[in-house]
Amino acid sequence: MKLVTAIIKPFKLDDVREAIAGLGIEGMTVTEVKGFGRQKGHTELYRGAEYQVDFLPKVKLEVATRSDNVDHLIEAIIAAAHTGKIGDGKIFVSSLEQVIRIRTSETDSDAL
Repeated sequence: MKLVTAIIKPFKLDDVREAIAGLGIEGMTVTEVKGFGRQKGHTELYRGAEYQVDFLPKVKLEVATRSDNVDHLIEAIIAAAHTGKIGDGKIFVSSLEQVIRIRTSETDSDAL
């Protein structure tokens, strides 16, 4: 089992959600986050004053899936989140040692 974490642009969330649902994956966690990578923020103008925005709004998706679904999931996220511009995001894949559904006490793949 794997945990796929993707940091994407907020306006791409619906496209990515639909792409993931199209794979038959039923659950995900979405968190609004702020951060920066190579973009290093940007400058904005507010009431005539210029100021630096260091942390840009992003969305973090977390999807737990079986190991055999990971490549398809990554491809779907990339296809849906890609704009070709800086700041498209990153995908991280981690191993999950154990998953437990609290309601039924099912474990591992049954709990997904």
